[in-house]
Amino acid sequence: MGSPFDVTVADLRRRTSLKWHTYPDDVLPAFVAEMDVLPLDAVVDATTAALAAGDTGYEPGPNSPRGVAYAEAFAEFAARQHRWDVPVERTRMVPDVMIGAAEVLAVVTAPGDGVVVNPPVYPPFRAFVEHAGRRVVDAPLTPAGRLDLDALDRAFRDARAYLLCHPHNPTGTLHSADELRGVGELASRHGVRVVADEIHAPLVVGDEPFVPTTTVIPDAIALHSASKAFNLAGLKAALAIPGPAADDLRRLPEIVGHGVSHVASIAHQAAYRRGDAWLADVLAAVRSNGDLVAATLADRLPQARWHRPAATYFAWLDLREVPAVASTGADPARLLLERGRLAVNAGPTFGPGGEGHVRLNLATSTGILTEALDRLTTTLAAPR
Repeated sequence: MGSPFDVTVADLRRRTSLKWHTYPDDVLPAFVAEMDVLPLDAVVDATTAALAAGDTGYEPGPNSPRGVAYAEAFAEFAARQHRWDVPVERTRMVPDVMIGAAEVLAVVTAPGDGVVVNPPVYPPFRAFVEHAGRRVVDAPLTPAGRLDLDALDRAFRDARAYLLCHPHNPTGTLHSADELRGVGELASRHGVRVVADEIHAPLVVGDEPFVPTTTVIPDAIALHSASKAFNLAGLKAALAIPGPAADDLRRLPEIVGHGVSHVASIAHQAAYRRGDAWLADVLAAVRSNGDLVAATLADRLPQARWHRPAATYFAWLDLREVPAVASTGADPARLLLERGRLAVNAGPTFGPGGEGHVRLNLATSTGILTEALDRLTTTLAAPR
């Protein structure tokens, strides 16, 4: 059996989503969180059957007998993958993880309240917090990419909520049970509510386990979706999951669930119930691609610094000391696009601490990644 990433560039360019149609054809895209992957057969079968049957109406609401079907599918998956007992009947469906996070923040905070984030972090965190009428309060990660409890202690004094990225994007850090316990103690002391974006939880590629936030912080609320792990970003559905001491989701407006696509829910359920083997192949390929990045950088661009991600399919590369950047102070993402015709995510878009960094997508074929690394190292190896 071949790799799930055995898709040619020609086939990828026939796709009409963001990744392969943002830049001209001479630019190799390695930026946005889309995977260059063959779809899971179970998802294709389920969505095709729904379309053929005309099952394209509205997603059942929480009061319907089938209104917990998505949560049940996720609970089965979470039990297998994380040994997590998800409280199915207390969950709520939301259109996607970021809209869900914003809606939960609207329930647990008031307009103008501070919401803590950990830069460098997924850029929409700032945008969604501000769009919700709340203030962003920064608590930067440590230089090693871990949570800084002292910085959180200071930030929590000016906040009412904490939007936690777990696993962390872009660094790929998995927060440990001890770290989460420390977060919970600080949050309780300051009266801060923890809302965790756990969309990358299935994408564990290291030896550390994923620890669900709500199993350590009882009044936390977590957001989950199959969209990242199963490459279903265009099929929007997600789930808000309360901790045992969180009863806030009963105050989530019923209309929030109206934004969930029924066909997306069908697709996500199929992925959660029948996608374990496919996901295992994806993770194996991402680990192998991590090996390729490590070997290539060590051989051709030793000044680049990075930590192997414990989760996600991203490489967060510190390029401040590579010759082309160190000699000019230029933004490496701009150099790579203009001179190497390689599109990566620019570090500064992730907030403080992102300067001189780029985020490289590893969820692609070995051939495409090899070409991307060749463009990266050739462009940045020599001073300009």
